[in-house]
Amino acid sequence: MAHAKNHDYHILPPSAWPLIGSASAFVMLFGAVLWMHDSGPWIFLAGFVGVLYTMFGWWSEVIAESRVGDHTPVVQIGLKYGFILFIMSEVMFFLAWFWSFFKHALYPMGPNSPAVDGVWPPAGIETFDPWHLPLINTLILLCSGAAVTWAHHALVHENNREDMKWGLIIGIALGVLFTVFQAYEYSHAAFGFSGNIYGANFFMATGFHGMHVIIGTIFLFVCLLRLMKGDFTPDKHVGFEAAAWYWHFVDVVWLFLFASIYIWGG
Repeated sequence: MAHAKNHDYHILPPSAWPLIGSASAFVMLFGAVLWMHDSGPWIFLAGFVGVLYTMFGWWSEVIAESRVGDHTPVVQIGLKYGFILFIMSEVMFFLAWFWSFFKHALYPMGPNSPAVDGVWPPAGIETFDPWHLPLINTLILLCSGAAVTWAHHALVHENNREDMKWGLIIGIALGVLFTVFQAYEYSHAAFGFSGNIYGANFFMATGFHGMHVIIGTIFLFVCLLRLMKGDFTPDKHVGFEAAAWYWHFVDVVWLFLFASIYIWGG
């Protein structure tokens, strides 16, 4: 009885996942550098597989801990705070790309940099019309966010798992549609990634956002699978709440991208 648990915290046993995850991330990034120097993608892909394996294994353990009752209200608060800090780090990540875009737009480089030559967008760059496909993609992503909000309301306020399921299905489908349309847009771009600062900023900002859309879509799909297995209740749904927060973050970032890069920057 001296070792009986008499607190609401979850004391984790020793785990190899942090070591495996950090080593895999190092191999992936090191491999990416080698890939950029024409050494092939294989080291990068090996590290990427390790990262995916870590995510699957580690988060599977977290889900199992939740099912056996380790996620007390105190632990749930800690998980939410941790995810909020993660989203704040993502905000700062995108802020760097916005900073670069606005810096070059407001202060274009002068005659010593003929790629820009004091004008923005640089001469010869044909930007996208924001009121065609970019506007459609904006509406798609906003509707997807509304569907996820519907799913959250159905669970928390009505305990209606059927409506939650359809809200997630609609949100996932629209997320996939957004990705398809963005790939189509990229294939018809009149400028490339290299050779001009506009293209570099455009593809880095919108490309990383597109990657986050793919990750968020997978996040929602995992929540749908967990829902089908009986997970989530009105009182215990931290995983789904984190997915909804992440998806709304993706929505907000896109609104800023649409307003600043497509409309103002074009």
